[in-house]
Amino acid sequence: MERVNNMFRLNDEQLLRLKQDYINALSDKRFRSLIKELDADEDLLMKYTSRLTEAAAEFDNCKNCPGLSQCKNKIPGFLLSPKHDNKRITFSYNACHYKLNEKYKDNIELFYVPKAIKDASLQDVYTKDKNRVGIIKAIKNYLVATRENRKEKGIYLYGNFGCGKTYLIAALFNELAKSGVKGVIVHFPELLRSLKESFGADYKERFYALKTAPVLLLDDIGAEYLTAWGRDEVLEPILQYRMDENLPTFFTSNFSLEELEKHLATASNNFERVKAKRIIERIKQLASEIELISKNKRV
Repeated sequence: MERVNNMFRLNDEQLLRLKQDYINALSDKRFRSLIKELDADEDLLMKYTSRLTEAAAEFDNCKNCPGLSQCKNKIPGFLLSPKHDNKRITFSYNACHYKLNEKYKDNIELFYVPKAIKDASLQDVYTKDKNRVGIIKAIKNYLVATRENRKEKGIYLYGNFGCGKTYLIAALFNELAKSGVKGVIVHFPELLRSLKESFGADYKERFYALKTAPVLLLDDIGAEYLTAWGRDEVLEPILQYRMDENLPTFFTSNFSLEELEKHLATASNNFERVKAKRIIERIKQLASEIELISKNKRV
């Protein structure tokens, strides 16, 4: 105890309280097990009683934890871990195995789409609907091409509302993320609305992120209230850059490309039709068109 006093300059009352806290902690077998592994002097352990008690409880929480959704630790997915380092004990938060298994999700950046889309998985995709054969085959072909380092076009997936278009492409992106491929998923109508409201640094950063993302999904294109500005100053530069740099680009829409072309012509004159056609030609260069018409709401 005198050594503790010399190290931390505690008065008698504080020393007694420190010793009592340590004695009380020793009644917990989780605490005893943890300090045994640390193999440190009792005088040193006394100082860290509170943190060691917390660490012991977190280790115990992790033993029978069924998954991140039920994590009881202070920082979900992380474990307070002590280490005996020379003449001190240091603490760090280390990711648990569940968190490490989901580390790939950091490779996906979302703009204006629900965070839950990061949970999209090809294993959960409903495959018994014959209408999905084309898109599932295309997804598998894209994954094979990526693993073989072959360049493959993206996918322009269109169909009725609620048939799982976004989920399917997001599941593909999550699979790519497991191999270290970084991707961006953006809800295009909300992007346009947001960009109109901010022309500062945020605008430039988001615009750059969309142009340069290793893989990009422009989600729900055609659902926006389109202006010539959105088409010519936002959409076209993104597509042109990605086409020039041969960057894989994916789209979801309720419109076929033929229908999208009519939507992109903001007026019924030749000038507008040419502008719209230029956009469609770029999309065709970047992606293969696939239709998905399905009433099945299951993913």
